Amino acid sequence: MALKLVISNPSTRKTHQIELDQSKTYSLLGKKIGDEIDGDFAGLSGYTFKITGGTDRDGFPMHPQVKGTVRKKVLLSSPPGFHPLKEGQRKRKMVRGDTVSDAISQVNVKVTKAGVKSLDEVAPTKTKKPAEAAPQPDVKKEEPKQEVKEEPKVGGEKSKEG
Repeated sequence: MALKLVISNPSTRKTHQIELDQSKTYSLLGKKIGDEIDGDFAGLSGYTFKITGGTDRDGFPMHPQVKGTVRKKVLLSSPPGFHPLKEGQRKRKMVRGDTVSDAISQVNVKVTKAGVKSLDEVAPTKTKKPAEAAPQPDVKKEEPKQEVKEEPKVGGEKSKEG
């Protein structure tokens, strides 16, 4: 089970992503949303993280009000899992429980205590590359054609054929 650890740092307002192999994920199993964990398992000594959520392998979000590792349909009126467009709107949605299991593919955490190394050194953020880095295929641009409007025929002349 390869697990992605998405680390948000409130002080720098940046997000970092680390891919964890299976041997490092065992320390996360059984933890719940809101639990505090040490960053030693991910090679981030000195850091303390708080689990804020995640998604399972099928893309369903973890919900703090659903206990355990189950996946079930619940009636939601607010995030996570549902963002209403109108006030009072509710919808039945499928969500995952609040406990990290082997079905979870992404765990979202936030930094509560920073360590010695900065997160930029361990897991650099992905930056957007300029558009000129991706080569564009040569496409000839066509000039827009000017439409010729026909003048309407004046009078009620109808041709008689027949």
